[in-house]
Amino acid sequence: MHTPSTEARPSIYYQYEVFQPWLASEHPRQERKKVVIVGAGPAGMVTALELARHGVPSVVLAADLQLSQGSRAICFTRRSMEILQQVGVAERMSAVGLPWRFGKSFYKGQCVYRLEAPHAADDRFFPIINVQQQFLEEYLHDACQANPLIEFRWGNKLNRVDQKDGHALLEVDTPEGPYALESDWVVAADGGRSGIRSAMNLQMEGASYEGFFVIADIRIDLPYPTERMAFFDPEWNPGNTILMHREPHGIWRVDYQLPPGETPEEALRPESLKARIDAQLAMMGHAGTPWEMDWSSVYSARTLTLPEFVHGSVIFTGDAAHLLPIFGVRGANTAFQDAQSLGWHLAFVVKGLAGPQLLANHSSERVGAAREIITEAGKSTRFMAPPSPGFRLLRDAVLSLSLSQEFVRPLYHWRTSRPHEYTHSLLNSRDDDNALFKSGPAQGAPPQNVRLGAQGGEGDFLLDHLGGGFDLLYFTDTDLPAELQQVINAARATGLPLNVTAVGASQPVAGADKHLSDADGHLRARYGVPAQGGAYLLRPDQHVCARWLTLDAARLKAAFANALPQ
Repeated sequence: MHTPSTEARPSIYYQYEVFQPWLASEHPRQERKKVVIVGAGPAGMVTALELARHGVPSVVLAADLQLSQGSRAICFTRRSMEILQQVGVAERMSAVGLPWRFGKSFYKGQCVYRLEAPHAADDRFFPIINVQQQFLEEYLHDACQANPLIEFRWGNKLNRVDQKDGHALLEVDTPEGPYALESDWVVAADGGRSGIRSAMNLQMEGASYEGFFVIADIRIDLPYPTERMAFFDPEWNPGNTILMHREPHGIWRVDYQLPPGETPEEALRPESLKARIDAQLAMMGHAGTPWEMDWSSVYSARTLTLPEFVHGSVIFTGDAAHLLPIFGVRGANTAFQDAQSLGWHLAFVVKGLAGPQLLANHSSERVGAAREIITEAGKSTRFMAPPSPGFRLLRDAVLSLSLSQEFVRPLYHWRTSRPHEYTHSLLNSRDDDNALFKSGPAQGAPPQNVRLGAQGGEGDFLLDHLGGGFDLLYFTDTDLPAELQQVINAARATGLPLNVTAVGASQPVAGADKHLSDADGHLRARYGVPAQGGAYLLRPDQHVCARWLTLDAARLKAAFANALPQ
C-alpha cells in the first residue's frame, strides 16, 4: 500500500499545499484511457496540456500529494516561455519571475568575461527568466485542473506496466491499495530515476562526469542584479567553479563542486554547508552577512540519452528520456521542447490523423536534439569541472591568460540552451523553395517572433496569433486562389486543424481565418519573403516544415501529405 507523506514540505518562502489522494473506490468505473502520463513534474504537465490543446484527454499520475521539494529548475529560456504561453501560464511566470540577459565570469577577483544574450524589440520574452520550480508547477497544475480533458490523480504511484496487444496494463498503488488501469499510451515522465525505464531494462548512452555538485538556496540580501555569476578556481574551493543566481522572494542559489573524495552525505551536513557558503560570501566581500538556508541537494553531471524514446505503447520524455547537466540551463528547458513535440505528435496519432511513423519522427527529432545538447553540454561541463588532468591544464591556461588576453575570454561562454532545428526532419517538404530563401527561419527551425506594431498595439506579437494546429502564413493582400482554398478545405474535412493567416492584408480576405496588415513590411522582412509574395507552413509546435516563394495547390497538398505520414 502506497503511503505518501501528508506533512507539508518545509520552505521559508513557499507555502506547500497537500492534496487529497485519488482513490479507486470513489471512482468505480475504470474505462481504458487514451493516454496515461506517469509523473506530475513540468514535463508531464506540459505534455498533458499540449495533448488537451489538441483535444486528447489524459490522466496524470502523481506519486506524492504535493508539488516537488526545493527550487530545482530556476532558469527558463525565451523559447520555454513561448511554449508556456501556448499552454497558458507564461503570464503568471512573467509576473513573479526575474528576467535577465547578462552573465559574468570571475577569476582572481576580476571579471574576465561578460555574456550578453541578445534581446530585440521583436522578442516578447527575455532570454532567461528566473522562477523557482514550485511556482511553475503550481501554475501548470492550476491550468491542468481547469482543463476538463485532464484528470489529476494525486497519491497514485505506478507499480508496473505490462504491454498487451497495442495497449498497456498498469498497476497503480494508492493509500487504499492498488488498482488496475488500461491505457492506449503511457507517457513516462517519471524523472531522472525513472522506474519505468529501469523496469524495462533500457540503457542510456553517453557519459557521466566524476564528482558531485551542491545546490543550496539561501535567503540573503545581496546588492547584485539578476544575472549569472560564475567564480572560477576560488581560494576556498581550488580548481572548481561556483555559480550564483538571484531567485524571486529574496532567495539566492549557490552551486559548487565538491572536492574529490567527499560524499554527498558529508557535503549536506549543516556545518559543511555553512562553512562553504560563508567562505563564498567572504570572498565576495560580504563576510558576516546573515543568511538562512531553505533547501539543499547534491547532483552529478551526466550527459545521457535513450537512443529511442518510443517503446511500443510507452513513450519517454523529459529526464526519463535523457539526463543533462544544469550548466547552460538545459534540463527543464529541453523537457518543455520534448513535451511540446510529443503533445502534437501523439495527439495526431490518437486522433487517426497520422500513422505510427509520426511518433517515430518525434523520437528521431528529440533524440537528435538530446545528442546535440549533450555535445554542447559536454563542452560546458568540461570547462566548469575538468574531468581529467589534461582538460584541467587547458582550462587553467585559459583562466590564466584571460587576466590579460581578451582573445581567450569567449571560451568562458556557457553555451546556453537553445531550441533544436529539425533540419533533417522527415516532415520537411521535399519540393518547396527552402533553398531559394535568403533569410528567415529555414526548414525545421523554430519560429521567429515579430512585434506587429501599430495594428495590434505595443503588446501584440506574431506568436500570439499562432498555435492549435498547422499554421499557413500566406503573404498576400488579395483573396487566396480558389485552388488553394479547395486544398485547405479538403485537409480540414479530414479533421486536420489548420489556421490560415493572410499577411499583408489590411482587411479580411477570402480563404483566410485572420489577417495581419504588416503595413511596414517588417514581418515580411523577418521571414525573408520578397515583395511578390510567398508562404510558410508551420507545424503545431510552430517549427517550419515548408516555405515557398510561389505556392500552388499541388505543392500545398504534397506538404500536408509529407507532414502527416500514414
